[in-house]
Amino acid sequence: MTTMTMAKALNEGLRRALEADPKVLLAGEDIGKLGGVFRITEGLQADFGENRVIDSPLAEAGIIGTAVGLAMRGYRPVLEIQFDGFVFPGFDQIVSQVAKMHARTAGRVPMPIVIRIPYGGAIGAIEHHSESPEGYFVHTPGLKVVTPSNAHDAYWMIQQAVASQDPVVFLEPKRRYHAKGDVDLHAKPLAMHQAQIVRHGRDATLLTYGPMVRTCLDAAEIAAEEGRFLDVVDLRTLSPIDWVTVTASVRRTGRAVVVHEAQRTLGVGAEIAARLHEDLFYEMEAPVLRVTGYDMPYPHSRVETEFLPSVDRILDAVDASLAY
Repeated sequence: MTTMTMAKALNEGLRRALEADPKVLLAGEDIGKLGGVFRITEGLQADFGENRVIDSPLAEAGIIGTAVGLAMRGYRPVLEIQFDGFVFPGFDQIVSQVAKMHARTAGRVPMPIVIRIPYGGAIGAIEHHSESPEGYFVHTPGLKVVTPSNAHDAYWMIQQAVASQDPVVFLEPKRRYHAKGDVDLHAKPLAMHQAQIVRHGRDATLLTYGPMVRTCLDAAEIAAEEGRFLDVVDLRTLSPIDWVTVTASVRRTGRAVVVHEAQRTLGVGAEIAARLHEDLFYEMEAPVLRVTGYDMPYPHSRVETEFLPSVDRILDAVDASLAY
């Protein structure tokens, strides 16, 4: 075991991917000499050269469009979008080219592209720096969408994403970049698309991912002190969702609360709730509840704590579920 921050784990995972395959390239704004705004790629250009760790122009559509061409020629581009809100200038390239090229060519042209996006709030940032755009990508067939919640998963999942033949939107919870955790560098990692029960309980299930996993674990700790024992499921992958793990947990507890930072309407939680109601209607003791961000643009940093799901809001939802 090695203790490191999530940021360092991502850096080490990218290093391993670059070492393993000379076709892996990194590209993005300021990722070379600077090492990226969050220093995720720090030191990699010095070790692998400017032809493999590329400082790109400030043009997200150009970065992603160029990666499509590189992938068609056999390379494996790993792109950094500097902040979540900056992905939208490249959105057309992602949904029209990256997600569709494999199907358009009847399987002859894979798109092994990884699009790294720091996402989520709670860092006191300005507009366009605290978005949660996962719903757009989950809704787009042809994309895998994954998000680690801890350093161990970050180290292994970035390598799995780079090795994938399919395009991967790799969402990194930026508020967790500096959270330390144990990383087993010699473990056999979970499959990239397998959810994980990170805390076991019997009274209700919290279904969550990315930045909210730690918040849900904190809520479960407080709930346990009050005699309510909660399963906490880290989804890890949002497309495809590991329905086997999700339904097994909810079937056992009989109750589910979905937690995410993104806005409520048509969010990932809505799809999970719909699927659980279809599959487990006669087995659940209460309807699936959601604790999410509000249906509004991300607010000013001084009031973002009112927007983000909190331990108190999660526990209120658990109480409401148990009251049915």
